[in-house]
Amino acid sequence: MTEETTPLDDDSLYERYGKPLERDHHGKYIAISRDGQVIVDSDDLSVISQAIDTFGSGNFVFRRIGYSYVDKLRSPRQGLLFKA
Repeated sequence: MTEETTPLDDDSLYERYGKPLERDHHGKYIAISRDGQVIVDSDDLSVISQAIDTFGSGNFVFRRIGYSYVDKLRSPRQGLLFKA
């Protein structure tokens, strides 16, 4: 599998890059690329749109900062990630 087709480990990416933002950005939305770049905003559609434009479809995880429940979009083929 290439990096582009390897499923993203959303929990690891969130722990490393999203969790440190919880205090200042709780409740906002975050997109995290495979290499740790982040987009944060209170508008979920804005985050998704920017992430697709910046990282490419299927190359980022999407979550709400500070929430542990499943607030993720699922792809039936590749597990937990956003794929437009």
